[in-house]
Amino acid sequence: MKSKICLSCLLLILAYTESTGFNSSGNPPLTDSVSANPLTIGSRLELFIDDYLVGQLKGGASNRLHKPIPREIVIEHDAPWEGSGSGYHSIFKDGDLYKMYYKAWNIAIEKGNANENVLYCCYAESKDGIHWQKPNLGLHQHEGSKDNNIVMARSQLGEMTVDAGHPAVFKDENPAVAGDERYKALLATSNPIGLLPFKSPDGIHWTQMTDKPIITDGAFDSQNLAFWDPVNREYRAYWRYFDKGTADKPYVGVRSIRTAVSKDFIHWQDQSDLVYVDSPREELYTNQIKSYDRAPHLFIGFPTRYIERKWGESLNNLPEKEHREIRSKAAMRYGTAISEGLLIASRDGVTFKRWNEAFLPPGIQRPGTWNYGHQYIGWHVVETKSSLPGAPNELSLYAVESYWTDNSSSLRRYTLRLDGFVSINAPMSGGELITKPLIFEGNQLLINFSTSAAGGIKVEIQDENGNPVPGYTENDCPEIFGDTVSGAVYWEGKGTDVASLQGKVIKLRFILKDSDLYSLQFSK
Repeated sequence: MKSKICLSCLLLILAYTESTGFNSSGNPPLTDSVSANPLTIGSRLELFIDDYLVGQLKGGASNRLHKPIPREIVIEHDAPWEGSGSGYHSIFKDGDLYKMYYKAWNIAIEKGNANENVLYCCYAESKDGIHWQKPNLGLHQHEGSKDNNIVMARSQLGEMTVDAGHPAVFKDENPAVAGDERYKALLATSNPIGLLPFKSPDGIHWTQMTDKPIITDGAFDSQNLAFWDPVNREYRAYWRYFDKGTADKPYVGVRSIRTAVSKDFIHWQDQSDLVYVDSPREELYTNQIKSYDRAPHLFIGFPTRYIERKWGESLNNLPEKEHREIRSKAAMRYGTAISEGLLIASRDGVTFKRWNEAFLPPGIQRPGTWNYGHQYIGWHVVETKSSLPGAPNELSLYAVESYWTDNSSSLRRYTLRLDGFVSINAPMSGGELITKPLIFEGNQLLINFSTSAAGGIKVEIQDENGNPVPGYTENDCPEIFGDTVSGAVYWEGKGTDVASLQGKVIKLRFILKDSDLYSLQFSK
């Protein structure tokens, strides 16, 4: 049976392929050419998380996906109103505080999939993103007491039930936002099924914004989210979906992601399924997409890949076999499914570069890992101080462990260098990157890079035809070595000054040796 693809999806893929420089095999083009439309990047930060800047890779140069480094457990969901099903974290920095909202839920699989408590949305805060506290808010009762950190509980609005257990909370950065709407959230509903918008002046006291769901076409049994896009000046939502099946069984397909945009957070339009370049059709449970703070024109997401394995020697050898067998009695997939985190990136919010290798794999086998719900990444990354004295800030992201395996679940912190998702890497034998033609604004070129002690990078500036610009050739650039998130490129006779070339069409040629290039920016 021949597979089909809609015309609009095909056009999106072709447009993205042209803009990012991919050929039909998913690799950058092997031949160089002058672009009729050079990229205008101004002075914005550009990451190598996709191939937007990549014109040509030579020698041993290639894209390298970097794995987050595991750190400490930052929070245990072990309070009486929390439990093994706690997750779906929303994490962001708000002034001097880091704030966290999450689902609190205890589910006893060994008791026949019984819910030990109702689903709550809870709140925690931190001064450094590492040490977290659960403040006593005194808002909602659990077992007769309000001594807890619950900010939203399940509620009934007429016949509609509001589920507080799938929260996605954010601070609204819209400059025109009203004072009582500084914080917003989407909560799932039933009867009817959909997403209901909530608002808050302080992130603690919440009221619904409408009497009925604002988005109704979807599955929603996951973390469904929305946020303010500062570049396009609109709200964008992403939610749990299924590839459409037949008319009588509309949600029998593969777990997927859907998106839409809005000017007021209430009325949503341009609904479309996410499109991926050169990626297989796989089950994606969450999306975790948001504008990247350091480069807000980039949408970066961490969806959860859901894989069902079959019983056999490898599955039997994974941690907590006994509990896995107990879960499988409630539903087979609860014992055989495994989850892990992926990385996706987009410039239009619909068509994404998806890295098919795991971004956050389950890791070394240990208790609380390699199970259903493991490595659900929180929404989103935040910038935190490094534990190394004098080192620059780094990115922290958070992922779930011990999901459905005990009386509580845990949240572990992971770190990456700033912009450190993907690099252009070359071995000691060397390689080259030549960018597409581009136009910049600024006085110097800053690069985020790392080399070995013996490795290095040289940078040559070329004209649009690939000819070296006098004074900015490979021979004019002393080899750069070190490890910094913002190093200025230097040429003999020119220093770091590139102001004479701004507004002109140029290419950048990077000669790499045992080194990684993560991002670049022309600084004013």
